[in-house]
Amino acid sequence: MLEQQKVWLNGQMIPWKSATVPILSHGFSRGSAIFEVFGIHPGTEGAYAYRMDKHLDRLFHSADLLGMELGSSREAIEDGVKKTVRENKISRGLVKLVAYWGEEAIINLVLDSKLDVAIFTVPANEDLALDQPDPIDVCISKWRKIRSDMIPGEAKACANYLNGYLARKDAVNRGYTLGILLDSEGYVAEGSIESVFMVKDGTLITTPTGNILRSISRMSILEAAPKYGIPVSEERYSPERLLEADEIFTSHTGIKVLPVKRIEDRELSPSPGPVTKQMMNMMQSICSLSDPNFKHWFHPM
Repeated sequence: MLEQQKVWLNGQMIPWKSATVPILSHGFSRGSAIFEVFGIHPGTEGAYAYRMDKHLDRLFHSADLLGMELGSSREAIEDGVKKTVRENKISRGLVKLVAYWGEEAIINLVLDSKLDVAIFTVPANEDLALDQPDPIDVCISKWRKIRSDMIPGEAKACANYLNGYLARKDAVNRGYTLGILLDSEGYVAEGSIESVFMVKDGTLITTPTGNILRSISRMSILEAAPKYGIPVSEERYSPERLLEADEIFTSHTGIKVLPVKRIEDRELSPSPGPVTKQMMNMMQSICSLSDPNFKHWFHPM
């Protein structure tokens, strides 16, 4: 299926198979690429991108944090997203933007050239499991979140995801779906690719930004929940407090609200709980473009 897709690369549409880089490219061999992923949703007048403006803000912010410069303007990238979605006839799926140094870097660690930009679309399919919120089980990972004074945690950089890979592998090896990373001081940070929310006495609680990714899905939940009567709080909290939560869910681009049914050896019942269920219904209403208060989050393709 993907082989039939076209890819936007530096302003040109090319076949999927042609979207390659040398093995010794800086982006591949040094892990220096940055990226963004956001959803495409069907509407009454065609396909819409979910909060594309915020994702592009973060893409350029990642580049600034890492001292990089994109080789395409924001306007060119916006146009490229629309062109790629239309060319591939995507109504539901994902857009992935990758900005990278495609040139070989055998010795040089620091390059002064601008980043190449590629835009991919991935249609919804069974493997992506978009919008399928079957409750999951989670554990506290043995790995810690990288400190922001080591590598900017807010940068959506490929190299940062080795941290998440280790947490996920640790969890799977122990029989769980995913692992939750603690920060260097022992407070709850985030999952491998997910923001983590807990509910206690009806309040939605999540870790503040600073040492975690500025997740667009997380931001959306925090902005929308109060309008649905759910109080929210951004605060640091211990894993012991998470273990005593009334409800827990995670959030990422593919599944905005994913209930947790077990954390370590503690079962959470029911799962989803009442607040989590309300959040699921809220995001379903928003992402189906049924809530007029949030239609400005969607950009027509």
